[in-house]
Amino acid sequence: MAGTRHAAITGWGMAMPDRILTNADLAEMVETSDEWIVSRTGIRERRIAGTQDTTTSLSVGAARQALDRAGITADEIDLIIVGTCTPDQFLVSQACLVQAELGGTAGAFDLGAACSGFVYALATGSQFVQTGLHNRVLVIGVDTLTRFVDYTDRTTCVLFGDGAGAVVLEATDEERGLLSTVLGADGAGNKHLYIPGWGAFVPESAELFPEYRPYLQMNGNEVFRFAVRVMGDAAAEAVEQAGLSFADVDMLIPHQANLRIIDAAARRLDLPRDKVWVNVDRYGNTSAASVPIALCEAEAAGKLAEGDNLVFVAFGGGLSWAAGVVRWGTEGVCRDPACRSRRGR
Repeated sequence: MAGTRHAAITGWGMAMPDRILTNADLAEMVETSDEWIVSRTGIRERRIAGTQDTTTSLSVGAARQALDRAGITADEIDLIIVGTCTPDQFLVSQACLVQAELGGTAGAFDLGAACSGFVYALATGSQFVQTGLHNRVLVIGVDTLTRFVDYTDRTTCVLFGDGAGAVVLEATDEERGLLSTVLGADGAGNKHLYIPGWGAFVPESAELFPEYRPYLQMNGNEVFRFAVRVMGDAAAEAVEQAGLSFADVDMLIPHQANLRIIDAAARRLDLPRDKVWVNVDRYGNTSAASVPIALCEAEAAGKLAEGDNLVFVAFGGGLSWAAGVVRWGTEGVCRDPACRSRRGR
């Protein structure tokens, strides 16, 4: 609605490690095959963080692209929110590490919702803009989960990759940006997807704690059933909250965890494949980076137009889920320097 303050996405960017790990590579490491992986997940290869890649370096790469596309500098950003479950440090937030590289003095904090983290962070950042507290917010989704993958466990090592995606939110009076938000969690399901001990208990010696394995653990069957249900339901609820119908949806941009889960969400919204962005075959599950990376690729492919209705939806550890309808475009965003001054109203 015109006259109501909204948070348009004016910049976007992504960063991926250079190293590619194919299904053939994995078949040499663990008992699996390309056919087995593709038939169950749709994944053919994934990007793996190298020795020079960190959660910070990937975040900064994506953020700089997003800032360049928005035509602003880090000094003009009021707030940085990073959705991640794999920060480079504890105590110091990942957002502060990013800010140190980008420059500026924006507020900075992290948000942890695992693979749902970017959509949660987008909802949070949008609120800061919509309420008028800030004019420009940088939102990043990033994870380097392969640091916690057991490459002797074929049920999990085939799934995950690393990467980062970022967007810049700016104030507009036009109906752009996030139109509706659905956030949810089932904390009782925390045992189905987690990294044991990470962040709470790190033994001094593996000899004292022989069963300690700081690797990602997943109950695949339970997570699959949960994801198929909540991805479709949350996306449909977000469309309804936005006052739209499934026919109004121009593109579904889902969390890229498993092709079968994506297909189930698309059927729930009655969307044809050409209205569903899929890149899980090339990147695997990049956790909180998944949705913004998919957004960047959809835009680069010319699939997004001013005024399009996009549906973001994700699920992750927690167990958590998040969905939202985004009106694409930058209509109404002020480009006059007078209204782009830092924290200007």
